[in-house]
Amino acid sequence: MFFEFRQYTIKAGRRAEWVRFMESEIIPFQISRGMVVVGSFVDEQDADTYYWIRRFKSEKERERLYRRVYESETWKNDFSPRIGEMLYREKIVVKRLVPTPRSVIE
Repeated sequence: MFFEFRQYTIKAGRRAEWVRFMESEIIPFQISRGMVVVGSFVDEQDADTYYWIRRFKSEKERERLYRRVYESETWKNDFSPRIGEMLYREKIVVKRLVPTPRSVIE
């Protein structure tokens, strides 16, 4: 099992709009496709930063779920164009985190 920690830089003044979009559309869509979303966060000290975390059982599962989400017509035709309006894609940071034995997050 591992977690995917994603950090996004949101275009100035659009974070509230981005959070609404994530929480009302993107996250529910991804969950409906099998993704496990562990959390969604804003940065208290940086008004243009957003974080979220997803959990995967294996690399094989991650690849399968990525295909189900990112190769879908809904993603390509609806979500993707809107994402580019609100965040800087070239600044996306993705980290893979493996929990230690004492981690309480599962």
